[in-house]
Amino acid sequence: MSTNKKQTGIRFEPELLYKISFVAKQNKRSLNAQLEYLAQKCVEKYEEEHGVITVDDNEAYRN
Repeated sequence: MSTNKKQTGIRFEPELLYKISFVAKQNKRSLNAQLEYLAQKCVEKYEEEHGVITVDDNEAYRN
């Protein structure tokens, strides 16, 4: 299955990772899906307060 999603590595304190995993399970999501959901909500909140973040396609796919 092909995807355009970028892979990243994130480090967590064990207790926080356990708690996020617990919440993900309660929401019937994978850990990855839960983290993606939380990140999206964070960006939405930021944009509500500060305006839309413009994405330069050349910069969006770097790294």
